[in-house]
Amino acid sequence: MAISWQVGLGLIHPEREPVTTDPSSRGLAFEDVTFTSRDGVRLEGWFLPAAGGVAPRTVIFAHGYGKNRLQDDVPALDVAAALVRAGFNVRMFDFRNSGESGGDRTTVGQDEVQDLAAAVEWVRRTHGPDHAVGLLGWSMGAVTAILTAGGVEPVQAVVADAPFADLQTYLEENLSHWTGLPDFPFNWLIRTLLPPLVDVHPERVRPVEAVTRMAPTPLLLIHGTADTVIGPHHSRHLQIVAERSGVPVELWEVEGAGHVKAYATAPDAYRQRVVAFFDDHLRTSNSANVMFVAWR
Repeated sequence: MAISWQVGLGLIHPEREPVTTDPSSRGLAFEDVTFTSRDGVRLEGWFLPAAGGVAPRTVIFAHGYGKNRLQDDVPALDVAAALVRAGFNVRMFDFRNSGESGGDRTTVGQDEVQDLAAAVEWVRRTHGPDHAVGLLGWSMGAVTAILTAGGVEPVQAVVADAPFADLQTYLEENLSHWTGLPDFPFNWLIRTLLPPLVDVHPERVRPVEAVTRMAPTPLLLIHGTADTVIGPHHSRHLQIVAERSGVPVELWEVEGAGHVKAYATAPDAYRQRVVAFFDDHLRTSNSANVMFVAWR
């Protein structure tokens, strides 16, 4: 029990990765932005204007578990550069307990939705209520994007790269990947002891339920066929449920790509598909657009 408790606490307190560079490394202009999550946590990030100046459409990035706004395993700045040059602003920030933001725990989507909703609100408050909002996510960020679009804060389009469908089920199948401990007895002990004591509840993190409330927001799912961290069957399941719920949904499976490695495996196709998806769906009466991008 003691081992389970210590390892479980470690999962909600991953070591922070430092923010070691900034958008100028890609020749991009940016400004530092501090804002507050809906529940009061201080969040740090950047705003990158589109090439030629601030555009009426913005992309917000959301990173993954144990990462920060750089999402260096994608890497996020390369995706940001492609979007900026395609005429989108980009908003990048650190979730709570990550990078340079405040907070002292990571909840794999449960509380991060408050951060993401606040990022969307910041864009609309700063650049006008007619900004359209889209979400693009990787892993935990992809999950948070779906949860946000499914009722927390309305958006116009979502791209979710390597999400899981249901956290409770995912942990039952894969917790040992993160703990390095044998399934028995540690998985059951961690999943039983931790939630009531630290107020982290995996059964509340259910993209497969949130996606049923997304219509008519379009969704692009991206998943590598060689992903052994979150298997592609999760995105296939989300696609089926989304279709049944009337969500305009596409699934792009990238052959041979590992976890959040679709961009690294097929960068040209990735850029083209993501930019085209948001160009198609982030429209308002005055052509204002916003995107949100998320990582594992």
